[in-house]
Amino acid sequence: MQEVKISHKISEIGAQRWNSLCPDDYPFCRYEFLSALEESNSVCARTGWQPLHLQFIDQGELIAVMPLYLKSHSYGEYVFDWAWADAYQRYGLNYYPKLVTAIPYSPVCGPRLLTRLDPAPLLQQLERLLPQLCESLKAHSWHLLFPRELEQTTDTDLIVRKGCQYQWFNRDYRDFDDFLQHFTSRKRKNVRKERQKTQQQGITHLQLSGNDITAEQMDQFYDFYRLTYLKRGREAYLSRAFFDLLQQQMPENLLLVLACRDDKPVAGALSLRDSTTLYGRYWGCYDEYDSLHFETCYYQGIEYCIREGLQRFDSGAQGEHKIQRGFEPVPTWSAHWLQEQGFNQAIRQFVDEETEAVDQQIEELTGYLPFKQTS
Repeated sequence: MQEVKISHKISEIGAQRWNSLCPDDYPFCRYEFLSALEESNSVCARTGWQPLHLQFIDQGELIAVMPLYLKSHSYGEYVFDWAWADAYQRYGLNYYPKLVTAIPYSPVCGPRLLTRLDPAPLLQQLERLLPQLCESLKAHSWHLLFPRELEQTTDTDLIVRKGCQYQWFNRDYRDFDDFLQHFTSRKRKNVRKERQKTQQQGITHLQLSGNDITAEQMDQFYDFYRLTYLKRGREAYLSRAFFDLLQQQMPENLLLVLACRDDKPVAGALSLRDSTTLYGRYWGCYDEYDSLHFETCYYQGIEYCIREGLQRFDSGAQGEHKIQRGFEPVPTWSAHWLQEQGFNQAIRQFVDEETEAVDQQIEELTGYLPFKQTS
């Protein structure tokens, strides 16, 4: 008989057992990434991300795990439900705490129910357990963010929400110039002008793998990263210790792009990768330079993907400006279960209307892609 257990720390499950259930080399569900979040205290009750990871056990054997967090807010999720929380508050109801299955601070699509088996039956079992699970943890809802599982099954009673991100796809390009040859003439000139602007400002770029990054370079990057949050009046989500742990435990998954002027770093972008995909994640700069963000975060990443033979560049959340630089709109998914049944119909109607808007947005934005029309 199957049972579900809760672990308050990922270390209670252990690296070998957790990673043995990862279906591929997607880095964000690896034990090393999730444990780095916990060990660095970037994820804990104090930051509003209390770990409550699920273990699925069948006849004493661990058959699946799922990252799970008890949240006291909606920061760092990138599937925005602030309006839902406001509606609850207006009716005198509690929206928080809530349960969230996600990769903290990381809007990257991928597996969320880690198993070597078919995930669909386990997801259905979890749906049946949600009322009991939420009641036992004093939570009011459960949210599954950016899951790959929803691409594999439509048999669910959950509220399924559609979103949009922008990703680059490698169509066997020989180099960056070959990629640009697929643009219309005007769009191709625009990209080349942007790249020339960074050169004209005396800026060069270094691409460093995890093993090549020095402590001083990581310090410089972290200063850039932290400054992006301070400019908005917030502290950075991730601590300096988190990046140390990533470099120690997952160096093969890291790419640091440093922008330098007069041999001094002025900006940086840190990405993760696996065998098929580059994931653009963290960025920051001291001063603003014309087109520096586009070059450091996008064009350098595209060059890296072509050189390394990666199939895809996931550039993260938001950013319609990515369209004219060759990043295509793609759908993303989330799923939601709300204990307060009175809100279900209203939210389902909202999500249905939102889905129509997202479909229209994707269709319209696809028409703005810079590529030549093919017959």
